[in-house]
Amino acid sequence: MRWYLTGVVVSGFGTTAMWLVSGIWVKSLTGSDSLAALAAFALWAPVLLGPLLGTLADRVRRRPLLVVSNAAMALLLPLLLWVESADRVWLLFAVLVLYGAQGTVHEAAEQALVSTVLDEERLGTFNGLRMTANESMKLIAPLVAAGLFARYGGGPVALLDAATFAVAAGVFALMPVRETRPAPPAARHWWRETAQGVRLLRASPVLRPLVATGSVTMLLAGVNGAAIYAVVDGGLGRPPAYAGVLYAVQGAGSVLAGLVTGPLLRRIPELTLAGAGLALFSVAVGVRALPYEATALAASAVIGLGLPWVLVAVVTAVQREAPAEAVGRVAATAHTLVLAPNAVALALGAGLVAVIDVRVLLPLLAVAGAAWAVGLAVRGGGASPRGRTGGRGAWREAFGRGGRRAV
Repeated sequence: MRWYLTGVVVSGFGTTAMWLVSGIWVKSLTGSDSLAALAAFALWAPVLLGPLLGTLADRVRRRPLLVVSNAAMALLLPLLLWVESADRVWLLFAVLVLYGAQGTVHEAAEQALVSTVLDEERLGTFNGLRMTANESMKLIAPLVAAGLFARYGGGPVALLDAATFAVAAGVFALMPVRETRPAPPAARHWWRETAQGVRLLRASPVLRPLVATGSVTMLLAGVNGAAIYAVVDGGLGRPPAYAGVLYAVQGAGSVLAGLVTGPLLRRIPELTLAGAGLALFSVAVGVRALPYEATALAASAVIGLGLPWVLVAVVTAVQREAPAEAVGRVAATAHTLVLAPNAVALALGAGLVAVIDVRVLLPLLAVAGAAWAVGLAVRGGGASPRGRTGGRGAWREAFGRGGRRAV
């Protein structure tokens, strides 16, 4: 855990810096708001191919895959030093797409590796600490990245990110992990394995409602995110830069969320934690409609607390429930289903903010999220943390060892 969390901190710092700078870089070279927004889409787009990319994590050993994928990005990012004019922005977009693909593969390999080397009791604690590590970097990296870009341009930020990928590759290579070698690729079929991952997720009575809750939460979060500048300007009467203060407070809430998630998951099932997280998020979104700075700051902190509970609950359940040989595919499929609605909602929210006052829109989001959370509570929050329904044993009875439904 110590080795891996070190790699997460280092890589997370560089990724956050690059995520922030990419849109600013495109805007500064082209002057186009649309192309700047497209930079974020380029990073998100490979998430839609999650089930296919996740299959790779089940075909090879996971630790070498983490090492190679991080080393590859360390070699690729210096190419961005050539992006010095608008006619070379295409190279930045190409690298960003590959960046997003690497992130999707990395996420699947990471979840698969963690599920095989940690016992179930430690999964929630690990995922919570991982969330804390990532969110902590979001409090520091944007300041460093913005300063570097303002002083030297995008090239040094790309080199910084490349260095963090190289260090992360070295840390992952040093992890004392023993893995079994997967079946030879010649005996396997890529498309069939991808479809099996989708079927395994659909067949799980534990993961189906969890992933659905994650999708709903991220859909609402996307619309809420699109409304942030309307809240800052119209509601609080502050300049757009004040959104950075709200995001920083939200990040602090997420750091706290990561620290308490492990102890909570030892006492309650994942679905209960996800429902509680969605309920907190919904209340906070409704409160954000009030035109007071104190309530806006408090709402941001609560949003930062509630959202990670939903995401960590999904990740932990996948690691706990999925068959060991299929964790990569199931994790990547869940990753796509949970995060893709956020990308759609960002565009949808931009249109809704233009036609609906945020004092109406945000309470509507709050009611929708609260209704879903209440529905989860009415149907029951799932089995006790030590006596869960479903699980790997139930899946093996239904699908057999290879993931195919038994006849």
